[in-house]
Amino acid sequence: MADPYSILGVSKGADEKAIKTAYRKLAKELHPDKNTDNPKAADRFSEVTRAYDLLSDAKKRGQYDRGEIDENGQARAAYGYGGGGFGGGGQTPNSANFDFAGSGIDLGDIFDGIFGGGGTAGARPNPGPRPQQPPLAKGANIAYEHLVSFTDAATLAPQRITLRDGKTVEFKLPKGVVSGQQIRIPGKGQPGPAGHGDAMVTLKIGKHPYLSRDGDNIRIDLPISLKEAVAGGKVKVPTVDGPILLTVPPRTNSGATLRIKGRGFTDKLGERGDQLVSLMIHLPQDPTELAKLNECLSDQPVRVNMSV
Repeated sequence: MADPYSILGVSKGADEKAIKTAYRKLAKELHPDKNTDNPKAADRFSEVTRAYDLLSDAKKRGQYDRGEIDENGQARAAYGYGGGGFGGGGQTPNSANFDFAGSGIDLGDIFDGIFGGGGTAGARPNPGPRPQQPPLAKGANIAYEHLVSFTDAATLAPQRITLRDGKTVEFKLPKGVVSGQQIRIPGKGQPGPAGHGDAMVTLKIGKHPYLSRDGDNIRIDLPISLKEAVAGGKVKVPTVDGPILLTVPPRTNSGATLRIKGRGFTDKLGERGDQLVSLMIHLPQDPTELAKLNECLSDQPVRVNMSV
C-alpha cells in the first residue's frame, strides 16, 4: 500500500476532521455497489479504508509518522540496529555497550512500536478504544433479467444465460417457478476483497399462443366440429410436452372440460398439475358447408322420450 496520506489526498499535518472528510468522500465515490461496472473500484475502496484505519487511530498515526510502523501497520526495525539484532553481536538492550541515559531517545516509543505496547518506559496515556477495522466484503452483486418460455417454465427445462463478462452459464429453474421470481447464481458477481458477489437473475415467463396458466394447471379452449361433438372422436391437443390425441365422448356439449393428468406446471413439492381442455363447438364459416350441415341435421328425426 502507498503512503496513507497520499491515498486519502491529505497533508501530513491534516487534523482528524480533514481525514474523516476525505475518507467519507472517497468511500462514497468508490463503494462497490455504485461501481458495478468498475472491478478496480473494490480494490481502491479497500485501500482507502486501510489508510483511514491507520490515520484515524492516534497511536498508529504517531507510530507511522515516527517511522516505527509501515503503511500496513507492521513494525519496522529500530533505528541504528539493522537486521542483525542489538549491537550486531547478539547482546541484549541491557548490555553496557548501550547507554540510553540522557540520549533523548524514548524507549517507550520504540519498544511500544516494535512489541505492541509491552514496554513501560515513556508510556503515554491510553488514547481510548481502537476503532474496529471494517470486515472485508464480497464484491457487489450483478442483476440480470431472463425470459423463460412458457413451455420451459412448465417442464423446468435447463436455462442458459450470458453474463456481463461474455461467459455463458447454465442454471436450473426452481420447482413452483413464477414470473418475477429471483434466483441466485453464486460467485458470478463483481470481485471484492472477500471474493466475488453473486448474479441475481429475475425470471420472466413468456406467453403461449394457445395455453394459459391457472395455478399449477394449464388451460386451453379447443375448437371441435359439430360432427365431433355429436359422434365423438379423436382430436389433437397441444401440450407443453408435445401434441397428444384426446378422445371426445359422443354427444359432448360446448363448454365441456376434459382433464389431461400431469401436463401442467410443477409445484414446489415436485408434483405436476393437469391440463384442462374446454371444448368449444366450431361451426363452419363456409356457407356451402353450413348449408350441407343444416340439411343433414334436418333429415334426422327428432326423438322425444315420453316415458314417465
